[in-house]
Formats: sequence, structure tokens, C-alpha cells
Amino acid sequence: MTSGTHKVAASILKVAMLFGSATLQTAHAADTWPEQPITMIVSSSAGSGPDALARALATPLSTALGKPVIVDNRPGASGTIGIQAVTRAPNDGYTLLYSTASSTVVWPSVGESVPFDVTKDLVPVAKTAAGGVFLVVGSEVPAKSLDELVGLMKADPGQFSYGSWGNGSTGHLMMEWLKGETGMQVPHVAYRSTTQMLTELASGVLNVGWTDPSALIPFVRAGKVRALAISGDERAPQLPDVPTLAESGFAFDQVGWFGIFAPAGTDPDIVKRLNLEINKIQGSEKMRELMTNLNFAAPPQKTPEEFKEIIEHDLASWSRIVTDAGLTF
Repeated sequence: MTSGTHKVAASILKVAMLFGSATLQTAHAADTWPEQPITMIVSSSAGSGPDALARALATPLSTALGKPVIVDNRPGASGTIGIQAVTRAPNDGYTLLYSTASSTVVWPSVGESVPFDVTKDLVPVAKTAAGGVFLVVGSEVPAKSLDELVGLMKADPGQFSYGSWGNGSTGHLMMEWLKGETGMQVPHVAYRSTTQMLTELASGVLNVGWTDPSALIPFVRAGKVRALAISGDERAPQLPDVPTLAESGFAFDQVGWFGIFAPAGTDPDIVKRLNLEINKIQGSEKMRELMTNLNFAAPPQKTPEEFKEIIEHDLASWSRIVTDAGLTF
């Protein structure tokens, strides 16, 4: 064997050894994970629906993993602040994202300057909740149905404005779609959070709004806010008398969902472990009761692959809604 051949063989052996070492290190990391607390960044404010769901999951997940799961709220910019914090974090399994369809697939369907790509910068871990989005009015608004509200807003457009939890949010697009269907002209007010929007709705500063299924319950029970309709194809457990948009004459089957993501490149074995533990929690009677109490449908139990398919489907659906409605922001 020539000297050159020896050198080539040695180089190949060295690369193989390095590759094998890296593989073993990765496997070892997945086997020993987690070795420290995990931070779950929530892209919504404290007290919001996503925050309540994230905290409800964090406690049993801490028990299952044997390490604390710490909730860290990073609201703002339609969820972008929290999402970017995760996309920029190390992909070692110690930083997770708890976010919404509104922030991860709806807003990117609208804005050209969104600084992340959910399909490239994040890894789907588990879908944790799903439910329709409610159209609500303040108690001083006389409308008792969607038809009545449309009539009021068309008759006196200068007296109304509507709010959502941010530009490009699910609620924002739903109302813009509804405006296109009805010919209403009503301006949008973007809030940093659903809680802030509902507070102003309850105080009479705002007339109309869109909200997730859980955040509105205390306001409805206090008589400060009235729900007129919900998106999706089923009514909510805590407000069974509120009809769907389809039942109100406006077919709109998109719903909001919540889920957990990890930074791109996170070890698939860690993602698989997280999904397994989360789905065990999702299947518990305690979680089912919690979802009902928070006004959501039964907790989903999806694999990362199934969750990825939902994300891709919704990206296409919301983009089509934006295009068909001719929406620009």
C-alpha cells in the first residue's frame, strides 16, 4: 500500500471515528435528557387562555420529566417576540415554545415581514388544545345575534370598532373575512393580549371583539360580555347556547389551536419523549375535565408528524382566505 493510500485510509478512518463519536454523544444526550430545568416560553400574556393551558400542562410535565418546567411569558408583536426567543435558543431540548395557531400559521399567512418560518425554524412537538374563536360584544351593545350585530354596524358604522389580540391574529382575519361577506365597514384595534381586549370591551371602551374560548368565561359570567357566535363546526362546552358561525349563516370552519414547539434541529428522540409524556397527560381524566372547564374540546393527542400536517394544512387554508378576501395589512 502506497503512502498516499495510507493517508486516504487514515483520513477516512478519522472521519468515521468522529462521526461515530458525535452519534454516540447525541444518543447519550437524548438518553440523559433532561438534566436541568426546562423553560417553556409562552408567546401570550399572563392570565390569557394560552397561559392558563401552558401552566396546566407544565406542572404534570415537570413531574413526568423529573425536572421543573418553568413558564416564561413573552407576549407582544402577534406572538413574534416569544417565538423568536425560541428560534434563537439552543436546540438542546431545554427551551420550548407554547404558542397558538394565530401566531404560528395565521400571522405568517398575512405578513411578508414575519421574521420566522414555522416550517423551518421550529419543530412541532405536540398539539395541546383546539377550539373555536368567539365573536363577542360588550353588554351595552344591544345585538343578541350575529345578524343583529351586522345590521347595527352597517346602519351606524361610525359608532363601532372591533378588537383582536393583534394584527394578523385569527380574530383579525375572521372579522376581515366577515366584513367581506357582509359589506360592513368597521375599523380594527390591535391589542397586546386577549385579556387587555376583553377588559376594554367590558368597560365599554370597545364594542366588539374576538377571543379564545377560555379567556371570555369570567367576563361572560360577570355579565360584562356577551358571546354571539363561535367558529368551527361545534359549540363550546361552557357556552352551549352560542351558535357556530355556520349556524348563524356564515360558513367558516377554521378553529384556533395551541401547541408546543422546539427549536429546529432538536434531537428527534427528545421530541419523541416530550410528545409521549404530553400525550399521556392529555389523555388523563384531569386534563379532560380541565379542557371542559376552560371551554375547549377534548384534548388532542397527536404525534409530531400529525401536528406537522395540521400546521401545513392551516398555512395553506389561511393563505387562501387572505387571498380570496383580498386582505392586505
